[in-house]
Amino acid sequence: MLGGFAAVIEHSGGFQVVLNRLTQRFNNLKSGVQWSGFSIGLLCFFDGLANSMIVGKSLTPLAKRAGVSREKLSYLVDSTSASVACVAFISTWIAYQLAMIREGFSMAGRSVNSYGIFLSSIPLNFYCWFTLGLLGIVIYRQWNIGPMKDAESKAARELEPICHPLNPNGSVSNPSSAIRSFLPLVFLVLCLLAGLYISGSEGAFRYSITGLAEAFGKADAALVLVCSAAAASILALLMSPPKSGESSPMEVYFKGVSQLLPAVLILVGAWTLSSTLKELNTADYLSGILSNRMPVALIPAGVFAAGSLISFTTGTSWGTMGILMPLALPIILNLSNGLDPETSQMLVSGTVAAVFSGAVFGDHCSPFSDTTIVSAIACDLNPWEHVRTQLPYSLITAATALVFGFIPLGAGIPFWICLAAGIIFLLLLPTIHLKIFSKPAKITHFE
Repeated sequence: MLGGFAAVIEHSGGFQVVLNRLTQRFNNLKSGVQWSGFSIGLLCFFDGLANSMIVGKSLTPLAKRAGVSREKLSYLVDSTSASVACVAFISTWIAYQLAMIREGFSMAGRSVNSYGIFLSSIPLNFYCWFTLGLLGIVIYRQWNIGPMKDAESKAARELEPICHPLNPNGSVSNPSSAIRSFLPLVFLVLCLLAGLYISGSEGAFRYSITGLAEAFGKADAALVLVCSAAAASILALLMSPPKSGESSPMEVYFKGVSQLLPAVLILVGAWTLSSTLKELNTADYLSGILSNRMPVALIPAGVFAAGSLISFTTGTSWGTMGILMPLALPIILNLSNGLDPETSQMLVSGTVAAVFSGAVFGDHCSPFSDTTIVSAIACDLNPWEHVRTQLPYSLITAATALVFGFIPLGAGIPFWICLAAGIIFLLLLPTIHLKIFSKPAKITHFE
């Protein structure tokens, strides 16, 4: 339904109006489209999959005309989905995250304010923060490496010409077409927010931050997304008048639906493979590496490394949390017993953040992850091409989170220093990369 919805609002012509406005406001239209996607991705913090579909399907028409490759757009969409949902204090992830924290403390025989632990882990979720930081740097510096460089070069060669359709008075196309495109989109987002709150509240409406978080976490996100997509599709169809000589809005809608059907089969195949790996106890086997003795200061780093491996090979972030949190929390709680309360609290929060970071790594770039596949589908891209072009950036972020985040955090370095050091490194990385890999100038010798 979201595929049909996106096709209808694209057919309305509103994206062309927005593109015209962007050409007037940004000297570099390519950067403008990417920054727009980055901003929208941050605003759609409430659900990872909804984030991917809304941002991807909405921006694909603009990206094609601005010379942004589908690979770059899918990287942008994927990086602002799970990463944002994992650190948002109100999202569809929150109930499961809190349940896993409670389970981990329960395994150690302790009770805890799980929401407080979750809030303390947010600044320490280095992979998510560095993912967003690197994305901003990539957009600002137009830093394309590996397969992404080839994809961006191809998009530049195939750039569609930007047209400025004029009405009889000579002004740029009627703004009403933009309203027909973006009013249904705003309606979709509002329906999602209201639906998630109503579904999770179950009639007991509470307006505190904790109440909102619990409501979003308990909501039936799949059902709400389907109902919201149906309602927004109806509104988009009603606001899209038939045009003489063109396909009717219903024909456009069903064409958009049919374009996503093959991709749905890929998604079902990924779920099947993930279920098979689960039955083979792949994740349990991989998590056994945590049972070996290691210094307490390296527990957060070890948990992040193990979580990254599990989530990448199985493609499930929630499954990784479910396996690692009950295993890692009792270990760190027992090993940090003799330490001062401040250090112990920091290590516990850091371990919780390491579980979340490791889980998001796989959700971000695993070829079996539903978020990875949906991000590619939403941008009209083959999922394998998305994985291939995004993986170098994900590995850079994971290495930065490990070296500048979890290892120094375990050694007692304040988290804000870890964050600052990691961001500074990422800021310098494009310059370092350019100096190392740039070709030396050819020198001609004259007698």
